[in-house]
Amino acid sequence: MREIHCEQIAETVARLCIEACYDLPPDVIQAVQKALQVETSEMGREFLRQILENAAIARRGEFPLCQDTGFTVVFLEVGQDVRIVGGDLNQCVEEGVRRGYREGYLRKSVVKQPYSARINTQDNTPPVIHTKIVPGDRLKITVMPKGGGSENKSCLKMMTPAMGRQGIIDFVVQVVDEAGADPCPPVIIGVGIGGTADYALLLAKEALLREVGKPSENPEDAALEAEILQRVNGLGIGPQGLGGNVTALAVHVKSYPCHIASLPVAVNLQCHSARHKEAVL
Repeated sequence: MREIHCEQIAETVARLCIEACYDLPPDVIQAVQKALQVETSEMGREFLRQILENAAIARRGEFPLCQDTGFTVVFLEVGQDVRIVGGDLNQCVEEGVRRGYREGYLRKSVVKQPYSARINTQDNTPPVIHTKIVPGDRLKITVMPKGGGSENKSCLKMMTPAMGRQGIIDFVVQVVDEAGADPCPPVIIGVGIGGTADYALLLAKEALLREVGKPSENPEDAALEAEILQRVNGLGIGPQGLGGNVTALAVHVKSYPCHIASLPVAVNLQCHSARHKEAVL
C-alpha cells in the first residue's frame, strides 16, 4: 500500500489551479492556429489572432488568461493501492484550491448560498470533486477552472430512443445556436450520451478533457463528432459571435450504455479559454 500525504495533494492542486489559469494548453493553441487558417471572416480571424496573443501575454507575464477564473472542478483518479494520510482527501483538495486562488491572485467567483444572499466565499471554495477508483498505486489529479459564461449554456435532454442519432445531432446544434455568442466561441462541445441524467452530464464534462480535436476511439462516436462539427460550423456564428465559419474548434462525444427506455443526451460547452492541468502523484 503506497501512501500519499495530504499536504502533497494540497500543494499540487494549488499549483495546478494557477497553471491552468495562466497557461493555455498546447492542443488548444494548435486548434486555434488551425482555425485561423480556415476562418473566412476577417473579423473572425482578427479575434483568433487576439486569442493567440492573449495566451502568449498570459504565459509570459504570469497573468490569468481570462478575468473569469472559473468554478474549480477537480477530477481524481485514485489508485486502489493508494492510502491518503495526514487528512481527508476532499479537504486536502479544497485547501489546495484555497491556496491556489489566493497565491495566484485569481478571481474568487463562488457564492455560498446559491438562491438567496449569494455571499462570496472569498477563496473560490468549495470545488466540485469527481472521484474514480482505478487500478494501481498512483493518484491522478486534473484541475479544470470552468467559466460561468460557457457553463451557463449546459443542457440536458432526456430523449426517447426513437429520436436516435439524428435527434442527437439536431439537439446539440440547437443548443449551440441558441447559445450564440454567450459562451465566447469558438467553443469546444462536450457531448455525453447514455447512462442516467446525472451521468450523461458528467460524461459531457469529461469529454472536454480530451486533446482538442482528437477523434473518439469509438468509430461511431467519431463519425457523430464530425457530423455535428460540420453542422455547427455552418451556423455562421463564428469567433466571438461576430460571424464566420469557425463556431467550434471541436466536438467531443463520450457515450455509455443506457436503459432500454432512455436516451439521455447532455451538452457542456467550453469557451476558447479551455483550461485544465493534470498531475500524477
